[in-house]
Amino acid sequence: MVFKQIISYLLSLLERSNLDLIYLAWLWTLFKPLCILLLSLFLLPAVILIFMYGSSLFCLIYKHWNNLKAAYSEDLWYGAIKTLAVFWELQATIWHGYEVEGLENIPSTGPVLIIFYHGALPIDFYYLFAKIWLYRNRRIRVVADKFVFKIPGLGALLEALQIQPSTSSMCKLMLEEGHVLAIAPGGVREALFSDHNYQLIWKERKGFAKVAIEAKAPIIPMFTKNCREAVRAMTFGRRVLSYIYEKTRLPLVPIYGIFPVKMITYLGQPIPYDPDVTPEMLAHRVKTEIEKMIDTHQRRPGSITRAFLDRFIDSSKKN
Repeated sequence: MVFKQIISYLLSLLERSNLDLIYLAWLWTLFKPLCILLLSLFLLPAVILIFMYGSSLFCLIYKHWNNLKAAYSEDLWYGAIKTLAVFWELQATIWHGYEVEGLENIPSTGPVLIIFYHGALPIDFYYLFAKIWLYRNRRIRVVADKFVFKIPGLGALLEALQIQPSTSSMCKLMLEEGHVLAIAPGGVREALFSDHNYQLIWKERKGFAKVAIEAKAPIIPMFTKNCREAVRAMTFGRRVLSYIYEKTRLPLVPIYGIFPVKMITYLGQPIPYDPDVTPEMLAHRVKTEIEKMIDTHQRRPGSITRAFLDRFIDSSKKN
């Protein structure tokens, strides 16, 4: 009698468990699209932020650990930046199958100004920084908007990368010292308010051209395929957010993504220094060259799905 009761109890428990499993499977099917959406919106962008803050923490630890060695070292940050470059290249290769075409256009010595299209998050620039540092043995100097220096927790990383405020005098000084300098004329405005059609938002900016002429430096145009599919900026409420940005310079547009799409950076042929060219003429030429690169290499409008498939099929542009 007791045995039958135990068997009956076990059978009823099994039936209830089976119903619970069926119910859980139904719930998963129902909410799976929402889970995937939340993963894309919040978790994946958090990965790149963790990586950036991890890089800053590494630089901070490295700085103090080498405090005594610094007096005997030519460059305190050399080992740290070299190590980070390896990490960034590894991440770029695994997550984006990242490649660079035209790396040989970067001269081994002398000043050069790289002008690039600014994606929602310039991870392509971080990857290019690593490539040039590892394979051309040159460190890219970069200038940034003022708000970047107010972001808490990134001080050590900004110091290690020698990122400076974006002023004409600073850019000219870097080029006159013979460095590789990278500038995105569209800046934060282009990052937040351009879209998957990859339009340049430069307005009438020509300061970079004036700096290049004064420093007698060549300019290399740059564009990275699918950079807008890797990270996107929200388009909802864009008109209001654009108004707020123009009035306050607060970058309030949310970004999402870090999708594992194929990314290829194209470095164009250097545009040599010409004393007879005006800043307006040079700026127009550089803008035209980048627009040609976009038209040649980028599928428009961009597609996250097709950009992901580029990792497995012919990644050339298809009309």
